[in-house]
Amino acid sequence: MITDALLTVSGANTPGSAITGQGPITAQVVSTDKIDLLQARDIGEGENLYMAFTVVIGFAGTGSVAMEIVTDDNAALSSPTVIASTGAIAVGTLTAGKQYFLQIPPQVASLGERYLGAQYTTASSPTTGTILAQVVHGLQDGKKFYPRNDNP
Repeated sequence: MITDALLTVSGANTPGSAITGQGPITAQVVSTDKIDLLQARDIGEGENLYMAFTVVIGFAGTGSVAMEIVTDDNAALSSPTVIASTGAIAVGTLTAGKQYFLQIPPQVASLGERYLGAQYTTASSPTTGTILAQVVHGLQDGKKFYPRNDNP
């Protein structure tokens, strides 16, 4: 998975520093940062791009959280249009280290919206939990296991 500090929309993943997530996410909120598509005109042109959501601090409480990719015509992301969503995920399953991936639709630049970001929609009342969201190229799960081959 290829990442870039300029493509982080929630939290921080700075080399030499601890990874942090945006939060605690206890109510509906948009990402703390966004990508200006006026500057990144050909985002995803010919390549699959994804938004990787990583739970940095596990969630507690009740309810669910939906992680969404949004676009908007204003930098505050105050009237976002959801273009992809994980759907509601139960708070009890949002443990530290869990990752969720959504493909960014290739037509994102033609939607007429200038900014790309993330939104978190909650149901009920999660009490803790932070998320790192980054635009990435390619997926890597790092969790492949192969059987031993020590039989002669």
